[in-house]
Amino acid sequence: MTKMKTLVFALTVLFFSSASTAQTIDEGKKFLYYERFKSAKEVFQKLSAASPANDEYSYYLGQAMIGLQDIAGAKALYQQKSLATPNSPLTLAGMGHIGLLEGNTADARSRFETAINLSGGKRIDVLNAVGVANSNPDNKNGDAAYAIDKLNLATTLKGFKDPEVFTNLGDAYRKNNDGSNAAKSYQSALELNPNYARAIYRTGRLYQSQGESQRNLFLSLYDQAIAKDANFAPVYNTLFNYYYNTDVSKSAINMEKWLTLSDDDGMACYYRASMKFAQGLNSDVIAKCNECLSTPNAPANLYGLKAFAQLKSNDSTGAKSSFEEFFKKQTPSKIGAGDYSSYAVTLLKFPGNESLAATYIDKAVAIDTTEANKVAYLKVMANAYRKINDFNSSAAWFNRVLNVKKNYNNLDLYNAGFDYLRVNKFDSSIMVFDKYTAKYPDDMFGFYMAARAASALDSLMTTGQAATAHLKAIEVGEKAADKSKVKDNLMASYQFMLQYAFNIKKDQAMAISYADKALALDPMDAQSIKNKEFVTKNSPSTKAPAKPKAPVKAAAPTKPSTTTKTAAKPTAKLVLPKKK
Repeated sequence: MTKMKTLVFALTVLFFSSASTAQTIDEGKKFLYYERFKSAKEVFQKLSAASPANDEYSYYLGQAMIGLQDIAGAKALYQQKSLATPNSPLTLAGMGHIGLLEGNTADARSRFETAINLSGGKRIDVLNAVGVANSNPDNKNGDAAYAIDKLNLATTLKGFKDPEVFTNLGDAYRKNNDGSNAAKSYQSALELNPNYARAIYRTGRLYQSQGESQRNLFLSLYDQAIAKDANFAPVYNTLFNYYYNTDVSKSAINMEKWLTLSDDDGMACYYRASMKFAQGLNSDVIAKCNECLSTPNAPANLYGLKAFAQLKSNDSTGAKSSFEEFFKKQTPSKIGAGDYSSYAVTLLKFPGNESLAATYIDKAVAIDTTEANKVAYLKVMANAYRKINDFNSSAAWFNRVLNVKKNYNNLDLYNAGFDYLRVNKFDSSIMVFDKYTAKYPDDMFGFYMAARAASALDSLMTTGQAATAHLKAIEVGEKAADKSKVKDNLMASYQFMLQYAFNIKKDQAMAISYADKALALDPMDAQSIKNKEFVTKNSPSTKAPAKPKAPVKAAAPTKPSTTTKTAAKPTAKLVLPKKK
């Protein structure tokens, strides 16, 4: 499942007002500040209904809808208001925000510039609205540099004293990878209002983004934010997510605080079920998901969570059914790589579903940005095909690992190369083992496996391709410090070259030399003893040599170790045909 996040959204919060109407506006803005978007929407809906021409009410109503991820609703609202008041700077800024969310960056910039020009560049709220749209870390289309420029301009205007603008400026600097100025901007916000918890919280987020080395600092800042304002829900959400995989009890405590202080947007039941999943209570997860799914408008995520719990409970049939419901009901953009890959794993528990599972693995690989995850997904399919002896398919999937993994190892190479060998795709096998020898030039195994594939291509030993490959394998193997690790492969290559020398080159001395090499490696080897006796007593030119046998297809050699460069493996021996 995709990791739960709240939309970190900043809007001006005012803590002072005398007029009753202003207090109501202040209440709505406070809800936005606390990221209680549902409550904020209710407040601004009432205000906007009472005063339809007030563009401030409609702007903040649209922002609340964006916070609820109702982009279509916010767009419809701003479009309606722009028809009634086409020259409203705030409405234009809101339309620009929608443009960014939809990827229409050129149109968004045009609307932002028009809004600023119509206000003469003198309205703090308009400049801040432009900054909000562009500085939000979750909006990849926002222009951080543009936000910095406009928010800095806002701080220079007469009467400026809003800590929220400085906090948004800090977000813009952070988005622009300028941590130093981000921290300074958050500090400037606190100089205006020392109790402005969001600035402290965002400073903590800045340091958390720098990794666990800053753990003590960012956790201390979160504590400070809570001390300033114990009702600031976003900090509890961050702690809930932070501890989710490391300290379930702390995660649960912070989750409950966050849910208590947040609007019930229909996801609370899901979050509580997910906490049971983190605690490993799979039967409780399934029961909680069923309970949640019995309520109206239950989120589709519940089907996915239920599927994961069923999968862990070895209920493959139930997991398959739940995943199918999840994919039917969930918005495609909200389906994660882990969802696709886990469904594929579930499908593979039912024989005959390999092809369908592969389509979901492809989806997971396409959207995941992590190399390790991509490799893991590819190996799921490779091993699934290997399990059913479809080595043609397993070889192709193992080969995809080599295209994704920047620093592949000898086991990765072996998997692809050997499975190609098993289905007689000798050229492909040689290409893979050439990569092996390039990366591990001191390891005989790669050269030997390439020689095996070459032997299959040159089964009559007439082209010399196999002999060249075995000679290289012998060259590398004889340099090995520990001959016991390469003994079997060296013996096989010696025996091949003995046969090649005797049958093809008609060189008795050369054949005897390879027999001697084999016996030096293992004086008691029965086959080498017989070979030595044969080539010593018989001249290769006395009569036409017997047709050499094609290489025997061997069982899979032991996988090479990922921690050492060589490993002993059983091999097929290319034996001299007995003289009739």
